[in-house]
Amino acid sequence: MRAIVVDPSCSVLLVRFEFERWIGWATPGGGVDPGETDEEAIRRELAEEVGLEGFELGPLVWTRTHVLELADWDGQVEHYYFVRARKFDPVPRLTWAQLNAEHVTAARWWTLAELEAADANFAPRRLPNLVRELLVNGPPEVPTDVGV
Repeated sequence: MRAIVVDPSCSVLLVRFEFERWIGWATPGGGVDPGETDEEAIRRELAEEVGLEGFELGPLVWTRTHVLELADWDGQVEHYYFVRARKFDPVPRLTWAQLNAEHVTAARWWTLAELEAADANFAPRRLPNLVRELLVNGPPEVPTDVGV
């Protein structure tokens, strides 16, 4: 599960991943533990990765099937939920050593202009365009498959 966290100024919160074959920015989130609902997983992941708690979970807006052959991970099916949140400084509940073990190395807010101007890898690859569409048009009626 992943969350598209947007603050009142329409900045989006992203985390940086560093894998052996790919380094880039993505929305916070992760796997669902046995017995967890999507909402429980997102709440846990947002607290662990960026320190966000006490938010209202919005609708499921995107889906993505991502297959990538890495040493310790072969891919996942992702569900992206829209989350409106207050602006805050990301302070993960987990230690940076724990996050680094999960390949997470940073977290920061991005304005839409910064996203669109960045020479960086994003997941999904079209993330700047997808964020623009979400901010301009609002959540889609039916979740959109955003591809790779």
